[in-house]
This record gives sequence, structure tokens and C-alpha cells, in this order.
Amino acid sequence: MARAYRIVQRNALVFRHIWRGQIFMAFLQPTLYLAAMGLGLGSLVDRGGAGLPGNVTYLAFLAPGLLAATCMQTASFESSFPISGKMQWERNYEAIASAPMRIADIVIGELTWVGLRLLSVAVVFTAVMGLFGAVHTPLILAAIPAAVLTGMAFSAPIIAFAATLDKGGNFNAMFRFVITPLFLFSGVFFPISRLPKLLQAVAVWTPLFHGVELTRGLALNTIGWHDALVHVAYLVTLLALGTVVAVWAFLRKLRA
Repeated sequence: MARAYRIVQRNALVFRHIWRGQIFMAFLQPTLYLAAMGLGLGSLVDRGGAGLPGNVTYLAFLAPGLLAATCMQTASFESSFPISGKMQWERNYEAIASAPMRIADIVIGELTWVGLRLLSVAVVFTAVMGLFGAVHTPLILAAIPAAVLTGMAFSAPIIAFAATLDKGGNFNAMFRFVITPLFLFSGVFFPISRLPKLLQAVAVWTPLFHGVELTRGLALNTIGWHDALVHVAYLVTLLALGTVVAVWAFLRKLRA
């Protein structure tokens, strides 16, 4: 961990030069989402009597799902182009691997940095939820690590994927055909019970579904311990497997 910390320190030094724009976007994105979808569309949904789980308003239903989805999107971006750039174009990892730094230290350091970024995003998003009146229980604090875990479950496999690429164009397909469909059909905007049976069967195996269910269940205090443990186990398993594959991919790339 001492060596992995150096990766975090390096990324933090770079972040010092861009943090102002990042903080602005961190507040702007949830504000626009919650205003447009939660208040704008939500007023129509509530008026129509949607019968959402827990009989909550659409804003209260939507906000935790968007929290988990935002962490997924942030993790996906932080784990794709920046990793590929340091591997292929800037060749930072090649230089780092020549120092007394193990490959596992590099991967753990990058994952730790992504986790810190997700934590900041989740805290800001939760604060904006509070401003919109979408916080109804102190358990919202437990939804923050749940959302961070959701993002981390995406980060590790994507870092592994990024380490195998020779060009960044492959990420366009990933965002278009994986991240965007997950964002739309994993229960963020409506319960997956509204989907056709076939899509429901697919959705329950996706990581964002588990992240949304865990985050929303904690935020609304509607989830039991058994279901929470199932969602956590799924996300932790995906994170662990992704980390192992990422270490293997980095070894293969940097030792070739």
C-alpha cells in the first residue's frame, strides 16, 4: 500500500490543475439531472399515480438510482481513456514499472484513486439530493459507499480492458453498447418490472442493477439485510475478479 500510495499521490498532483472544472461539473450534473427528470418529468409521473415501490415520489425514487449510475459513468471514464493514455501514448506505466514498483501496486494505486474520485462525486451528489428534498432517512449516508462500490465494480474490469488495447477507439463502442444501455435499462429511471420478461432476466445479472437496488434500498430504507448482502457480494466479486484480471493484463502488457 505504501507503493500504491505513490500512484495516488501522482494522480492527485495532476488533479490539482483541473479540480476547479471538475468540482463545477460535479455539482452541475446532478443539479440538471434532478431538475429535469426528478422535478420536470417527476411532476407528471406523480400526477399520474405511478405506484412506485414504497409509494415515494418520483424524485425520491430517481435520485438514488442516478447516484449509482453517476458513479458508474465516472468510474467508466476514469478507468478508460486515462489508463489507456498512460499505457500507450504517454507510457507512464512503462517508466513506473522500471522503478521499485510492482505491477500490483500500480493497479491498486489506480483503483484507490478512482475510489477517491467516486467518493467525492457521491458526496456532492448526495448533498445536491438534500437540496432538492430527496433525502428522507439518515441511511442515505450508507448509500454513499454503496454507490462507490458500484463504480468500483465497473472500474476494475474496465482498467483490465484498457490495458489490453492498442487504440482508444474501442471505448466508443463500450460506452455506446454497454454503458449507455445499462444506464437506461437497469432500473435507474423505472423499476425493471416494467420491462419485458426477457429483458428483466438480463437486467438482474447486470452490475448496475445490483448497484441501483443497493443504493436505492439504503437511501429509502426499503431493503432487507439478505438482499443487501446479495448485492454487495455480487459487486465485491466483480471488483475482485476485475482486479486480478487487471494485474494480469498489466503484467502481460508491460513485460512483453
